[in-house]
Order: sequence, then C-alpha cells, then structure tokens
Amino acid sequence: MREAIRLEILEEKDLSLIKDIYNYYIANSTATFHTGSVIEADLKEVLPLGDKRFRSFLIYYNNEVAGYCYLGRYKNRAAYDRSAEITIYLKPEYFGKGIGREVLLQMEQKALEVGIVVLLGIITAENETSIKLFERLGYEKCGHFKQVGQKFGRILDVVAYQKLLDL
Repeated sequence: MREAIRLEILEEKDLSLIKDIYNYYIANSTATFHTGSVIEADLKEVLPLGDKRFRSFLIYYNNEVAGYCYLGRYKNRAAYDRSAEITIYLKPEYFGKGIGREVLLQMEQKALEVGIVVLLGIITAENETSIKLFERLGYEKCGHFKQVGQKFGRILDVVAYQKLLDL
C-alpha cells in the first residue's frame, strides 16, 4: 500500500516542529549555507508565513510530520512574482521513500494555483540526490555559480535548476 503524502499550511505555531529538521541540515550537510543552529525566531524571518502566494507547508507522511517545504520569493520585486524558489527539507528517516518527488509534484500544482509559473531549485552542486530529483521531473540546469559558498572547510559551488510550468 502506498503511504499518503499530504501538505498542510505551515503556521507560526509550527516552527518548533521544523526547527530541529533545519538544524540537522545545518550541522550535517551543505544543503544550507547556515553555519550555526537556528531558533524559531530565525525561521520566522526566513520562511514565507501568512502570504497567499509564497507559502510554507508541513509535509506529512502516513500522518506524521516528515519535513517541510516552501515556495519562496525569487527576488523581492513585483516583476518577479511569477517565479518562486522551491525548497524541501525532509527528516533523515524519510529519505529514499519517494516523498521528495511527490512533494515536488504537489508544490508545482500549488504554484500554478496562485499564478506562479516558473520554479527554481537552487542546490549545492555536490547534492547529487536533489539534482537527480529535479532533473527527473523536467527541471533544466540554468546556472552554475562557482565557489560561492564555504562550509565545513570546503569551497562550494551552487547550481540553479528551472522549470517553466505553463509550457
């Protein structure tokens, strides 16, 4: 039986649920370039909360919180409002279950519902799992930023992937 994956709007009261997820990625990966742990107030500053278009969601897998995702503003200018950056973070115990793929597909539909037709994935170049996920779902590489980050004593590249949803 296929497990149910659903997205529910993430609200300020939910920040405690996702703080540990994000802090895991800070401490153990280059998926984020944050280098020190965050508190709920930090997440409140970063995540789109209460916006009708650029929204954050809790990811549920079999009725358990498995992670979170959001459609963030690409740039803070009205002319870019047709575009969004998509971000997904899963708890490690939910890796390899096909959740990322399903969430990405659901997020594409949620983007279209609010008039967002261009999605961007900004990914650390060494994150092969995320790159493969985006490529399998039709995202095309549209940029490569060399040596723009440094974490864990390593210099890191960032790549950008894009999908035009209205084509």
